Amino acid sequence: MKRLIVGMSGSSAVIYGIRLLEKLAKREDVEVHLVISQAAKMTIGIETDYTADQVEALADEVHNCKNIGASIASGSFKTAGMVVVPCSMKTLSAIANSYADNLIVRAADVVLKERRRLVIVPRETPLHTGHCELMLKVSQIGAILCPPAPAFYTHPKTVDDIIDHSVARILDLFDIEDADTERWEGNV
Repeated sequence: MKRLIVGMSGSSAVIYGIRLLEKLAKREDVEVHLVISQAAKMTIGIETDYTADQVEALADEVHNCKNIGASIASGSFKTAGMVVVPCSMKTLSAIANSYADNLIVRAADVVLKERRRLVIVPRETPLHTGHCELMLKVSQIGAILCPPAPAFYTHPKTVDDIIDHSVARILDLFDIEDADTERWEGNV
């Protein structure tokens, strides 16, 4: 059984985090630990038809973002890693600078110090030099940046198709297979 931490911070595109949780909820081989910031809870209500409670129900365990004493705040709590989806520039900055003032950032810091996989899904555009420097810094300290960039070789028909492709790429980074994923098989 893999344990995976999912952090959702307060930027646009919370649907990526929700879709990831929906896919993981169907699996019996992944235990999901969820942390949602207050800003993300607000964004869930603004951008989707979900409530924060409905999103939290998709996880095996939900941690309060203020609880720095949670299990996921310790390196002795073994996990396969963590994904922050979406990741606001504020949260990216905190991770890059080890400023662990909430559980999302503390858990990310623990994942990095334990040399586990940290996937960050930044959601901002356009980017200024400061954003780019923060992304470089987190990459240098071990995180993987996975912006939700659509691929069109799958000939997406809906926004859901585009979201699903990005979520499949996130799952791939944790070696979690998604049977619905359409893969590039070469130019035949």
